[in-house]
Amino acid sequence: MKLEQPPRAEDRHTLRPSTTWDMLAATDSRRVPDYLLIDPPTQTLGDGPLDTARYTDPAFFAAECEKMWPNVWQFAARVEELPVPGDTVVYENAGRSYLVTRQLDGSIRAFHNVCLHRGRKLRTASGRASKFKCPYHGFSWKTDGTLMEVPCRWDFPQLEGEDLSLPEASVSEWGGYVFVREAMSGPSLEEYLAPLPEHFARWRHEEAYTTAWVGKVIPANWKACAEAFMEAFHVATTHPQIMAFTGDTNSKYNLYGDHVNLTITPFGVLSPNLGESDSEQKIIDNFVKYNGRVVAPGTTITVEDGQTARRAMGDFNRRRFGELFGVDLDHASDAEVQDALTYNVFPNFSPWGGFQSTVLYRWRPWPDVDHTLMEVRLLGRLKPGETAPKPEMTMLAADESFADHLGQLGVVLEQDMANLPHVQTGMSASKTRKLHLAQYQESRIRHFHQTLDRYLEAGA
Repeated sequence: MKLEQPPRAEDRHTLRPSTTWDMLAATDSRRVPDYLLIDPPTQTLGDGPLDTARYTDPAFFAAECEKMWPNVWQFAARVEELPVPGDTVVYENAGRSYLVTRQLDGSIRAFHNVCLHRGRKLRTASGRASKFKCPYHGFSWKTDGTLMEVPCRWDFPQLEGEDLSLPEASVSEWGGYVFVREAMSGPSLEEYLAPLPEHFARWRHEEAYTTAWVGKVIPANWKACAEAFMEAFHVATTHPQIMAFTGDTNSKYNLYGDHVNLTITPFGVLSPNLGESDSEQKIIDNFVKYNGRVVAPGTTITVEDGQTARRAMGDFNRRRFGELFGVDLDHASDAEVQDALTYNVFPNFSPWGGFQSTVLYRWRPWPDVDHTLMEVRLLGRLKPGETAPKPEMTMLAADESFADHLGQLGVVLEQDMANLPHVQTGMSASKTRKLHLAQYQESRIRHFHQTLDRYLEAGA
């Protein structure tokens, strides 16, 4: 899909693209789901600058930890990490530590990971547990959180009749994801995630499983890291190699309620910022070369006469992913098997939609205002009768690269990572302390901050 008239070089960054994602979707070889075509009601976001202190001030960070994090649903684990009773995930974030544990009845519960005797963490690593025994003095709890043993019980007469069960957190599941919330009251997970469950019912993440999982500590605030994945505006400067097949400024941005937003970035088209025509075959050749997440190295795809690169890629991916997942994907639209449908659930959970191998991001303060644990998972789909292997995260050292584990996706991620430390130090050094956001392309960022403010104000 080309611009109606290629702009002059001096106008390339001043003219809006004449092609929108909706226009591309209208030419799809299969019907795109209606919920992707519908624009949610417009929200009044304003246009004022953000204060850099939101990313750099320890007091602001402390307010987030006190007023926001305990009251939001947080993605804590995938169900394949907890296949049998006793399997336990240690989930830590923003000064809290939880034991997320599969129970004998198959349910999942979460307990605060703190011994009620002298405060030591009961566990420091995930794994199978028959009980939670403190390594310090030996106080023990059953995996349902009830007290099991107090060493030298005679020396604690003051505890007679006290409830020494481990404090519990809220737990809920959706789509193979396990969420934890410290607060026991508030919106249900389904209410919080809406409209995500409706959208993803088509893509069935409950049949997904973790095929790769990599984490790395980034020297930048967690919000700065998350926001690097909320817009395609940065593609032309940060990822110029993908412009030859990525419609960066053709992207669509949707905002849903307080907690969910979405970017849809089309692939298989030339970036409007290039301002020049290119053959459909060359577009798809570049797509294959620089997007190893979608195709195996050495793959060639031929664009037939009269066919677009998007249609050729759609046909290829419907066959490829159908065979890979053991399902018939003839109904899947071209967009759903190639475009980046990047959802963000406030505050730090970002799953990609569609029928392709799924990318999943999570960001956690690690441990302070200036550092983030960034995690990237790839999710495949189980064929009928298959059982998911139990995944483990590979933690990268500061000098290790995402590219060593995630191929071309890792190359793109490393380009983002190269920006983030300098974003953090730059904001700390800013004289004006003002960040000026684009009204449309960075609308998800403003939406994100307005939701954050609602939690901070509610907890004031």
